[in-house]
Amino acid sequence: EAMENYINEALKQGFIRPSTSPAASSFFFVDKKDGGLRPCIDYRVLNESTVKFAYPLPLVPAALEELREAHVFTKLDLLSAYNLIRIREGDEWKTAFVTPSGHYEYLVMPYGLANSPSIFQNFMNEIFRDFLHHFVIVYIDDILIYSCDLQEHRKHVRQVLQRLREHQLFLKLEKCEFHQSSVSFLGYVISGDGVRMEQNKVSVVFQWTEPLTIKDLQRFLGFANFYRRFIKNFSILTTPLTALLKGTKRTLQWNSDAREAFQKLKQAFTSAPVLQHPDPDKPFVVEVDAADTGVGAVLSQWSGEPLALHPRAYYSKKLTPAEQNYRIGDCELLAIRLALEEWRHWLEGAKHPFQVITDHKNLQYLQNAKRLNARQSRWSMFFTCFRFHITYQPSHKNIKADALSRMHSSDPVDESSEPILPPSIFLAPIVWQLDDQIRHATLEEPAPPGGSAGRMYVPTMLTHLRALDILAAGEPSRSYAIAN
Repeated sequence: EAMENYINEALKQGFIRPSTSPAASSFFFVDKKDGGLRPCIDYRVLNESTVKFAYPLPLVPAALEELREAHVFTKLDLLSAYNLIRIREGDEWKTAFVTPSGHYEYLVMPYGLANSPSIFQNFMNEIFRDFLHHFVIVYIDDILIYSCDLQEHRKHVRQVLQRLREHQLFLKLEKCEFHQSSVSFLGYVISGDGVRMEQNKVSVVFQWTEPLTIKDLQRFLGFANFYRRFIKNFSILTTPLTALLKGTKRTLQWNSDAREAFQKLKQAFTSAPVLQHPDPDKPFVVEVDAADTGVGAVLSQWSGEPLALHPRAYYSKKLTPAEQNYRIGDCELLAIRLALEEWRHWLEGAKHPFQVITDHKNLQYLQNAKRLNARQSRWSMFFTCFRFHITYQPSHKNIKADALSRMHSSDPVDESSEPILPPSIFLAPIVWQLDDQIRHATLEEPAPPGGSAGRMYVPTMLTHLRALDILAAGEPSRSYAIAN
């Protein structure tokens, strides 16, 4: 129904038209964070033969430096942004796609093309060129207007809205925020007090509960050990925690020193110099892992002297009961999909192809796989919006993402027994002491000479066991004889 509605609306708006093109890419929807659906088309073959348009995306940390004197903000979000650009006449056939209702091609730029983010960024920069670095920041389809005071801000907002009207660009009103003292923009919270990282990027670590088992504490310390070079007096700080592991104790005996060290480490993970702001000019690294009950991921970049892998954001999610039933390969693939969705504003259209690190070796072949199940096919088409390669790393080295994926494994589990079959279907228990019955029978019918060593002789017929055999077989109309 959603696909049929989209096709009808897109035909009415002039976004698509019926096609006779030899091309026929697959069409599907992916969920958006606001609960809507985003059309996505498998343009992998087209993207492989596309000459890349190397137009740079804005350096967001540098752009945010312009906000030091600003106290009033407005955030705008464009409606169907990519669809606002016309495809060059004669190239429409390349975008053709198939649905159960027919064969169509785009007249406007669709989502999923390799050059879509760069082309749209160039388009927006041309429109707002005289506003940029004065009171406007544009990142693809997100617009931030900033001013020193409300009176000046109203003037700036009118100028931007007028410019959008002149170019027939439209806004998604429910996602716009006007005249705010604080707004969330590209993973940052911006206010008159400055710029800080959005809380949900680090809340995963803040919500890390005290480990309940020795194994859980070892995972936490393994996660911490990767960032020890950035944390002053790391060995001293972790001493109360490592002391909990000493001796032959099977359970953890937490004390005030250990709890204080645990909180200080979490604080260190989420502040400089460990956690740094993303830099679009540098390649990203996404480390992912899936456990029985959750998935985890770390977004990082190489930086500093000497060069080191600094985290930019953390992610962890408890799996739903349905997701916990996925096969291990699908769970690992789900971890990648969720991480890319979470950090889409950084990874889609990134200047450099990014690296995805997983401890599931078979995922290395995903992008060239010829046979995928239905779920993998849907997700792999979503992946066409990004440029990345998958790298295998053994699980004993994939410690950071592994620790985040297992944060939910200590959740209370309902251990109450649940019968597989209801008691009402049982008549009575059957106890079959077969060994005793055979021993009594062999007294009456001794084993013949020449029998195999180590084997028990069973008499020719044990007639007194027939009734039990019928019940055990579950077929009242048949009886069985036990022969040698």
